[in-house]
Amino acid sequence: MTTKHRIFTTSFASVYPYYVAKAEKKGRTKSEVDAIICWLTGYTPRALEGQLKKQKDFETFFKEAPKLNPSRTLIKGVICGVRVEDIQEPTMREIRYLDKLVDELAKGKAMDKILRA
Repeated sequence: MTTKHRIFTTSFASVYPYYVAKAEKKGRTKSEVDAIICWLTGYTPRALEGQLKKQKDFETFFKEAPKLNPSRTLIKGVICGVRVEDIQEPTMREIRYLDKLVDELAKGKAMDKILRA
C-alpha cells in the first residue's frame, strides 16, 4: 500500500499565505495570485474564499474544483526539480501546476502569458 504525499492532506489555506507572500515579495499582488488560482480551478473569488475558510486540504480543494482549466496542460517546465508535464499522479500534477504559475508570477511574467492567453 502506498501512502499519500503529505501535501495532499495539508490545508490549502495554510499554504495560500506563502503563495501570496512569494508574489508580494516580488512586487505582485494577492489579487493576481487569486486570479491564477481561479483560472486554474474554476473557483470564483467568492468560492475561493469559502474554500480557504473551510480549511480544505489540497486533495479536496482540487477534487471540488468547479472546472479545471483545459489550458493548464500547456503549463510546462520544472518545479521542485521535476518536470510538471511528467508527473503521473493527477492531484500532484495539479498542485505543481499551481506552484509553477505562482513561480512564474513571482518571476515577473505577464499575466496573459501566465494564464496561457
